[in-house]
Formats: sequence, C-alpha cells, structure tokens
Amino acid sequence: MRDKTIDYVLRTTWLTVQKMYNEEAAKFDSTMATGFTLLSIDPENGTPSTALGPKMGMEATSLSRILKTMEKKGLIERHPNPDDGRGVLIHLTDFGKEKRTYSKDRVLTFNNTIKESIAEDKLNNFYEVAELILDMVSNKKIYTKK
Repeated sequence: MRDKTIDYVLRTTWLTVQKMYNEEAAKFDSTMATGFTLLSIDPENGTPSTALGPKMGMEATSLSRILKTMEKKGLIERHPNPDDGRGVLIHLTDFGKEKRTYSKDRVLTFNNTIKESIAEDKLNNFYEVAELILDMVSNKKIYTKK
C-alpha cells in the first residue's frame, strides 16, 4: 500500500467501512446516514436542528432530506425549542431510540473488533496521524503557497 497516495487510502478505506455499515443497516430497512443521525441526537433532551449539521459535518440540505425521511419513518419528532422560539428540537421517538441502540451496537462492535485485532501502539499511531491530517486540512495548511 506504500505506493498509494494518502488520500486514496483514506477514501477507499472509508468507502469500504461505509459500505459495510450500509449493508448492516439495510438488514433493518435503514442506512448508515440514518444511523449516524440517530447517534448524533441526544436521546434524552433532543438536539437543536441547527446544531445537528455542524455536529455531523453535513450540509443543511443533505441533513434536511435525511430528517424528512426519518420523520416519515417515525424515528424522530420535531418540537419547538423552549429556549429559542425560532428553533426546533429534534427528539427521538421510542422507535428511534430502539434503532439508535441498534446503530450504537454496530458501531461498538466494529470499534471493539478493530481494537482486538490491531496492537494498541499501532492504533495510537493511527489516531495521531489522523488528528494531524485533520488539523492540516481544517486549518488550511495544505494549499498555502500561491
């Protein structure tokens, strides 16, 4: 894999993980995006709709589409935000909490399987490199020369 570019390895690895999650989610008539959204909503207090996009790193348009689908499936409900009259809180229904538990279990299974299969020092190196890449990209340290 050494002759592959870093972005190629990141992209193909993530796409493979995404495919795995979508295959698991399809068994329960869901998608990875829905599972990720369920995990991003506070199961007790709900989450302001305006905070959900940034929390998930998604554009408002994509998130809006996912939320509409989730509402139609009875996974979430929208309620006025008592602290902000203009805002909306997204709350999980009982069905949404059930699906959230399933999603959480799948993520933890993946995480634990990787942790059991890869030495701790290698995982720590992976996290360190990932954080450095994230910092460099987030802080626009890649394309700085004119």
